[in-house]
Amino acid sequence: MRAPALVDPARRASAAVIAIVVFVLAGVAAAWAVRPPEARGASAPAGEFSAGRAFPLVETIATRPHPVGSAAQDEVRERLLTTLRGLGLSPEVQDTVSVQGAELSSSAGGTSFAHVRNVVAVIPGTASTGRLFLVAHYDSVQTGPGGNDDAAGTSAVLETARALLAGPRPRNDVVLVLTDGEEACLCGAKAFVDQHPLARDGGVVLNLEARGSSGPAIMFETTDRNSRLVGVYGSAPHPVGTSFAVEIYRLMPNDTDFTAFKDKGFAGLNAAYIDGAAIYHAPTDVPGVMDQDSLQHHGDNTLALTRELGDRDLTGLSSGQDATYFPVPGLLVRYPGALVWPLAVLALLAVAALAWLARRRGLITGRRLAASAGLTLIPLLLAPALAQVLWWLLTSVRPGYAELPIDPYRPGWYRLAVVALTAAVLFAWFALFRRKAGPAALSIAGLAWLALLGVVLAAVTPGGSYLAALPALAGAVAGLVAVRARPWIQVLAVTAGGVVAVVILLPTVVMLFPALGLRLGAAGVFLTVLLGLALLPVIDLIHPVPGGRRGVEAARDRRRGALPTVAAALAAIVFTVVGLAVDRFDAGHPAPTQLMYAMDADDNTARWVSDEPKTQEWTSQYVSGDLHRVDDTLPSFGAEEVRTGPAQAASLLPPKLTLTGDTRSGDTRTIKLRLEPQRQVRLVTLHVGADTPVTSADVEGQAVPIGKPAAEGPWGFGFAFHAPPTGGVEVTLTVRASGPVKFRAMDGSDGLTDLPGFRARPAGVGAVGSHTSELLAVAKSYTL
Repeated sequence: MRAPALVDPARRASAAVIAIVVFVLAGVAAAWAVRPPEARGASAPAGEFSAGRAFPLVETIATRPHPVGSAAQDEVRERLLTTLRGLGLSPEVQDTVSVQGAELSSSAGGTSFAHVRNVVAVIPGTASTGRLFLVAHYDSVQTGPGGNDDAAGTSAVLETARALLAGPRPRNDVVLVLTDGEEACLCGAKAFVDQHPLARDGGVVLNLEARGSSGPAIMFETTDRNSRLVGVYGSAPHPVGTSFAVEIYRLMPNDTDFTAFKDKGFAGLNAAYIDGAAIYHAPTDVPGVMDQDSLQHHGDNTLALTRELGDRDLTGLSSGQDATYFPVPGLLVRYPGALVWPLAVLALLAVAALAWLARRRGLITGRRLAASAGLTLIPLLLAPALAQVLWWLLTSVRPGYAELPIDPYRPGWYRLAVVALTAAVLFAWFALFRRKAGPAALSIAGLAWLALLGVVLAAVTPGGSYLAALPALAGAVAGLVAVRARPWIQVLAVTAGGVVAVVILLPTVVMLFPALGLRLGAAGVFLTVLLGLALLPVIDLIHPVPGGRRGVEAARDRRRGALPTVAAALAAIVFTVVGLAVDRFDAGHPAPTQLMYAMDADDNTARWVSDEPKTQEWTSQYVSGDLHRVDDTLPSFGAEEVRTGPAQAASLLPPKLTLTGDTRSGDTRTIKLRLEPQRQVRLVTLHVGADTPVTSADVEGQAVPIGKPAAEGPWGFGFAFHAPPTGGVEVTLTVRASGPVKFRAMDGSDGLTDLPGFRARPAGVGAVGSHTSELLAVAKSYTL
């Protein structure tokens, strides 16, 4: 029996060409909607943001690594203070100790502290209704200079302030907050919201971040009940953001300085550019790799939002409900969250109506539709699985890829390969089952899965429901028109429905690939498959009319139907090969390796440690391939398994732990300690034996939250202190113990080059940007 087509014009080839041209144009426009604007030079008008004016400050800030507490950080802070004074402002330094709970701490062993020095300045408003806070962090990780993360955000805040001061003063106070200690523990932002008088009454915060070197500045996080804020963001000159990203980010364990403000009840928006993430936290995050278009995007939106919010009544901006929003060419579409469920249900009803009408017209049968619904699971599951297989193959060929944070240095060709692979799966699946199931049944089944997914997302992640519900609704309406219309109207209808899917889904696909990277490419592929399912009626146009032909003609039809699959598969292979040829490790794009040195002062032994998932050639000269826990001597690692190897003990003094007070009452002891590093270090840690319960703790005058130890092991309560005072850290503990108490003290500094047995990395081999990379740790046990 012949399976009729949903669209069956007499001149299918012409219709296919027209539809494809329209889709290409729509796709280009949709992708262009999420591109950053062109950077403006230093000669731009004074009232405009200029990346050309901001970039020299990036170069000054990111001359070398400047983590919290370092001499380099002191130099950066002085430059910021000088710049702010040059703008006519009166900046202050908030010099304090901050504590961050274990849930947000970078220390696996427990709570983090830091001695931070935030830079704060106020642009007074003329009749303030509240405060607007522009926030970025000016510290870097210890392994990289932070040219993008976050010299970009810091320079954007200062250039925004300069442009703002070039015009009329805003109605509301604008507070510039350049935080310290973000990379170590988010402690600078926590100190500001907890301790600074300017934060006492809350307000609206715009946080600027970077997790790469290029791409659009995406507004990826908001506070709750964001509809009014999103409305303001929609007025920015280049709004790029999606409520789906906000929903996903809320489910992830990642945090920025924005978290501290959000937890304190501030309203606000968090933005970052995220492509080119191979340099994230690495020595390669230098100013020269920055795409200044991304800096311009950051600044254009920040300046516009500052002016808009600076003149608004800031009260009530966090009231209302969450909005659904997404970018399309020329604007940010947004609608109230209250419409999420009605639209999802309407899409489901529209697809059901299309199925009913198609069955009445003889285009499908109930059996074919049911079979097609089951068959549609094949591309939905197979394409994401193959994307992960491709990543596994790439990391097998280039093991260094596994150590990169998100993506290779030049991921473009690989992304094209993944998309081509997805297209090959879709084309092959459609060609294989089109004749038996029928193109109409497959198309309607694809829309049905979109509609069902829209309902599921409405329940789980409401801000992402639009990705499935709106293309399903548009496709179903187009199908209802096509079923009842003349051939060319059919083509126009399904093309219009497909354009809606392209405009809605493609920008999110474009943003999702750099957001999650090739290591999680299955997520982007899944959305690409959804886009393909919405385009099935037009994909059908490149195939002959099914049924009715035999012999040579049927064979020719099958060959013609296989051409898209073959072309896409060949493209996937070619793109992969070109990617491997183009993206080679070299001195400018080194293969990252992870190594640290740990010395146990108890017995004067040392070992090399690496947490590489697969030991690389350079690292293998230090560590073996076996995995071990090291929390017996390095409690801050928790239950993490790492690779180790013997090392020669260096002449390094361990941290000193001194008992300065001891009060006993029954089985309770209140112990006063001084934890003092004996060398230049960036952090110290202290852990108590797991058999000694700690009931209260105070570190440098800050109460420590007492929680359950992160994992079972020999050590329990602990904390890390970043940028410790030169005179040591004062600690008071109350423990349930009448006898001796065991402690494990450790300190950490940077730099392995002077250690015995260390061999310099050759050209093309670099260091991973992580908190333990290049760490030189010395630990000692004490019983007091």
